[in-house]
Amino acid sequence: MNGDQLADWLEDLGLADHLAAAGLPGFERDLGGVARWRDPGTGAPLTGDQLADLDRVLHQDGDDPAHAVPLALVQLRRQAQVRAALLASPTHTYATLAQVRGVSENAARFAVHKAAERGALLVVPHDGGVLVPAFQLTGDGEVRPELTAVLEPLLASRMDPWQVWTWLTQPAGLLGGQVPHEAVRDDDEAPIVRHAAVRLAERAPR
Repeated sequence: MNGDQLADWLEDLGLADHLAAAGLPGFERDLGGVARWRDPGTGAPLTGDQLADLDRVLHQDGDDPAHAVPLALVQLRRQAQVRAALLASPTHTYATLAQVRGVSENAARFAVHKAAERGALLVVPHDGGVLVPAFQLTGDGEVRPELTAVLEPLLASRMDPWQVWTWLTQPAGLLGGQVPHEAVRDDDEAPIVRHAAVRLAERAPR
């Protein structure tokens, strides 16, 4: 593929916006719609050989290179979609959690840090601050008691907080497609959810 064909292909797949996150060269369209590819490190235009190398990299997955899809970019796109959905769900800052709990913001911040240190509260870094996903809290802002034994192994494993948030709020294969934080409300399902959390924590990178 030439530069325009490669750009068209990535745009059709919805993957063009994820090139930079994968450390790959990106492109911009000029006024005539021509794709101008650039090296991510130097900003210099890609040579023909570099563009050919990129083409090979993007088509290396699968048995048929002509129809291969760059799996790493597909995974990045999926991750971005999931994160966008998570960010659109209810969350708390220190200030909003303080309002729910009826305490000062400093008191809420201290309590959040202490709970996070104990592995009793999922806190997710975002935009230089932190978010406290609301699914794990009761109406008065405290951690749901049935979730404690699920959170502890996951957070103790040092798993990425975004991954913990995703697993707890998305259908899980280990639970037959049930959403963990919802399934754990059922007394019959709670032991299975706790066991699945332990299994997931054991597989987390150390």
